[in-house]
Amino acid sequence: MKTSYITRAITQDGSARILFTDTTAIVSKAMEIHGTSKTCTAVLGRALTAASLMGSLLKDKDNSLTLQFKGDGPAGAVVCVSDYKGNVRGYIQNPEVELLPNSKGKLDVGGAVGRNGYLYVIKDMGLAEPYNGFSPLVSGEIGDDITEYFASSEQTPSVCALGVRVSSERSVIAAGGFLVQVMPGADDAVITAIENNLKMISSVSALIEEGKTAEEVIDMVFRGIPYELFDEFDSEYLCTCSREKYLGALASLPDADLEELRTTDEPIETQCRFCNAKYVFDIEEVEAARK
Repeated sequence: MKTSYITRAITQDGSARILFTDTTAIVSKAMEIHGTSKTCTAVLGRALTAASLMGSLLKDKDNSLTLQFKGDGPAGAVVCVSDYKGNVRGYIQNPEVELLPNSKGKLDVGGAVGRNGYLYVIKDMGLAEPYNGFSPLVSGEIGDDITEYFASSEQTPSVCALGVRVSSERSVIAAGGFLVQVMPGADDAVITAIENNLKMISSVSALIEEGKTAEEVIDMVFRGIPYELFDEFDSEYLCTCSREKYLGALASLPDADLEELRTTDEPIETQCRFCNAKYVFDIEEVEAARK
């Protein structure tokens, strides 16, 4: 399977920019790790794709972005974390939830996430406090909710299109998306042209399945508008957990919690929610780390 990647472009007059990503490999890895149902593969895949795109807007290699979808649907909470290169990891609270197709015959992402709730965005940019933003869920379809977040919380007119196609055998056929953003002082004619072009694009996952390249998709969005490709780079499903991190977390537990662990007289087992890696410690190792 080809590597996931992100391609970025901007109109020559600086009116708008686009970020396109093919996340087929990322979503396939997530499905393999979490054993997601078809519907939850689409939910988590769209959220991972959105986080990857938004993370690539960060400025520094030490920055990170977290998306949290907390709706009233049966899938439960969805959490994704990305870095500035679009490398991403995530999990879904109830990965085995499956729903019937929606009225359009598509995987019912909105029904799984729920249409009542909030999207939370946390950006850690190395400052004293992280940036925290949120917006109400619009549809639970992920793309609409990201579009609403940018409009209401960051005052940046945007369109986020996301898609995941899953086969009847629960393999990921295609996954990806794009984020189009209007820049300050944008030419109204350029905005109108982009709006008209977007109406001609029905499904980004269908374009990826057809084998369309990033530049071909960008050509469709910016049809008739001079633009320049900015850059392109690979991205992947990447977990940053380690034994050392979990040991440090255990060592920082309050004395009362450690005493409770001590009385069980059993090894302490931890498991990463993002990649399912397990780390086992004995109480003596944890106590030594506190010194």
